[in-house]
Amino acid sequence: MRIGVIGGSGIYAMEGLEDVREVRVATPFGDPSDAVILGRLGGAEMAFLPRHGRGHRFNPSEVNYRANLYALKTLGVEWVISVSAVGSLKHEIVPGHIVVIDQFIDRTVARKSTFFEGGVVAHVAFGDPVCPTLRGILLDAAREAGATVHDGGTYVCMEGPAFSSKAESNLHRSWGASVIGMTNMPEAKLAREAELSYATLAMATDYDCWHPDHDHVTVDQVVKVLLENANLARRVVAAAVPRIVAHGGPAPMSSALATAIMTAPELVSSATRERLAPILGKYLP
Repeated sequence: MRIGVIGGSGIYAMEGLEDVREVRVATPFGDPSDAVILGRLGGAEMAFLPRHGRGHRFNPSEVNYRANLYALKTLGVEWVISVSAVGSLKHEIVPGHIVVIDQFIDRTVARKSTFFEGGVVAHVAFGDPVCPTLRGILLDAAREAGATVHDGGTYVCMEGPAFSSKAESNLHRSWGASVIGMTNMPEAKLAREAELSYATLAMATDYDCWHPDHDHVTVDQVVKVLLENANLARRVVAAAVPRIVAHGGPAPMSSALATAIMTAPELVSSATRERLAPILGKYLP
């Protein structure tokens, strides 16, 4: 069993992580954000990938989400924990709180959002966009870690990299959304296409810009709370690992493509089969 964690720099620096090593993975979609850090924790193999690269080199639209998820898939990852900084859209979600979200609204427009192109089409079910089993595990782990945690909520993913205008922030609040971020789409969609069980720890860093009693969000504010949240995120991941191990396998989303592939097998070219072998191999041998 191998568990993937996608997050900010430093999340892989965890107490108890053994046999730490790095591996660079070449993919048909280009280079991932950085080398993948491998290690062992609590009876599980771990794979940590800094979403923006170490040193935060890629803005949210520049992140190569396809290469990141493809790399984790080729390394045998079955479960993916996304650790993500977000702005709060609700009074009760205070900066420093965690939301274990259960829905997304995708407002991105400039990102490749599927592996299925170039002669093969698949339509995965995405009504419930996070793995409910992993979501439950993260909820329990966050409580064990002492976090103030909110059970469920909608994550609006905007393009960025600029923060919201007040009008946008209030629009998102009118939709009933809980948090806003810039990175979980198309990440969650690609995880589903790759049959990875994916769920998000949304770490609130600010109140976006809608809150009348708070200054407009700044990078300094976000970084301050990010640093305060880093240890909490590591504790949650450490508490989640034995629960995932106890669940065993296969991971719940491991057959997400079973009824999703639309293209007749004989029409899928050998080049496309080779390119998507880690994802499609068991369906188009």
